[in-house]
Amino acid sequence: MFDSRQYEWADITLILGGKDITGIQAIRYTEKIEREPLYGKGRYPHSIQSGNAAFDGEIEVLQSEYEALVTSGNGTILGLSLDALVGYGNPDAGDDQMFDRVMGLRFTEAGKEWKQGDKNTIIKLPFVCLRIKNQA
Repeated sequence: MFDSRQYEWADITLILGGKDITGIQAIRYTEKIEREPLYGKGRYPHSIQSGNAAFDGEIEVLQSEYEALVTSGNGTILGLSLDALVGYGNPDAGDDQMFDRVMGLRFTEAGKEWKQGDKNTIIKLPFVCLRIKNQA
């Protein structure tokens, strides 16, 4: 049977370092690979060669979640090395539960920003990681 229901934000769960992050506002992660054409005789490439793979992303959390990460990192998030599990899908609604495993996540920046009129603080946490695996 075919179901065209799409995953939505309400279906996202982030487990970071074994903790369910309920103050998540956004998450993005990307897998990249170096690619370049290989030239030989003639003007057209003979093939496309692959190089190193790289993985990065960003998590946006409420300040309370950020402060909990700072506490677990003994005053800074920059020393943390965590695994993350991003689950999406709602089995109660008949969805297949899907998971992306983000391994060896390390934050690259720690900062805060406030603007006049803010009702809460959302903190952006860029990261690099060792690998991202999709696990159905």
